[in-house]
Amino acid sequence: MNPQIAQLYRISQQPNRLILGLMSGTSLDGLDLALCRFSGFGLNTQVELIKHQTIPYPEDFKQSIREVFAKEQIYFPSLSTLNAQIGRLHAQYILDSLQSWGIAPNEVDAIASHGQTVMHRPIRSGNLPNSTLQIGDGDHIAHLTGIITLSDFRQKHIAGGGEGAPLAVYGDYFLFSKKGEHRILLNIGGIGNFTYLSASQDPKDILVTDTGPGNTLLDAYVRQHFPGFNYDKDARLAKQGILHLPLLDSMLNLPFFHEAFPKSTGPEYFNLELLNQVIQENAYSLTPVDTLRTLTELTAQSISQAMQSYIPAIRTTDCQLIVSGGGSKNPLLMERLAKINPNMQLMESDRLGIASDAKEAVLFALLANETLMDDQVARDRQLGDSPWLSLGKISLPN
Repeated sequence: MNPQIAQLYRISQQPNRLILGLMSGTSLDGLDLALCRFSGFGLNTQVELIKHQTIPYPEDFKQSIREVFAKEQIYFPSLSTLNAQIGRLHAQYILDSLQSWGIAPNEVDAIASHGQTVMHRPIRSGNLPNSTLQIGDGDHIAHLTGIITLSDFRQKHIAGGGEGAPLAVYGDYFLFSKKGEHRILLNIGGIGNFTYLSASQDPKDILVTDTGPGNTLLDAYVRQHFPGFNYDKDARLAKQGILHLPLLDSMLNLPFFHEAFPKSTGPEYFNLELLNQVIQENAYSLTPVDTLRTLTELTAQSISQAMQSYIPAIRTTDCQLIVSGGGSKNPLLMERLAKINPNMQLMESDRLGIASDAKEAVLFALLANETLMDDQVARDRQLGDSPWLSLGKISLPN
């Protein structure tokens, strides 16, 4: 037997596993790393977040990703090079982080790498298959670090009939569901998405969907109109603006918001070209800070409307709304969510024991743990409307 295959088997027999989760979102802030110790799997999962940090990307590296990100036409050699380059950069960040934490690579059982999304393309007409593309090849990470690597998690979800997003449902259900409490786990990254967890803990009651733009329009608009800024820190710019109701109404009338749940989306749809088209078609005139105030309201309203439309009304009363992601640090957005949803108990995910900044990386580490440990996997299992499968491709170090 290949000794690395034997190592996989040994890992699956251990009482606990040390897994390093990696997440790089559409905001391109950098790489989130979360070193986690797992025992059990499924609803019996126990996780200890040992170390976590975010390593910012160099500006020139971010620009090289933007040149291929969500573009209809690209220079294909750049995409090919980036696939290797991202994997190699992530491997270096892993080795640097482990060294700073005083942990040897051979102490880590596995790496769970999300990769960098460059295209997300759900096709709801049914004429073509859904597709998504994350680059940052797992083989480079495995070979350079010497650690078994699981990556490319979204492909199996699509193969099983899903859209490849959102995938937070697995970790949300296994780690954060609680008998007797209705909970909504809301993540506001580039795109907003939530997992509704019923007080029954019945997987059939789970609801999961993207809601529309989270920070993607806000961040892109800030970069374009406020040189030197990458995002609206503490909503200082948006707070100076006045809400433009006609623009808000026009954005909320876009086709995505009228499509059936569950659904997914990305910056391929919600981008500045779409925003400028809406503004120009309606001859709206507003200042940059007014636009930011309106885009912040768009995020709050689209999230709230999705929750109110998709979740049975009786279950949103006294429901806990637990927020993670960059949007949880936006005081204006959090204020508006609380105002629009007065019957919900709004809190950050830190209250559940996992730092908001680390949550997504932890959830991908959990997906790797499930792939290594789940002995009940079956083709027809579902978590609500989401296929419940073993996700991720396995890369061996040698």
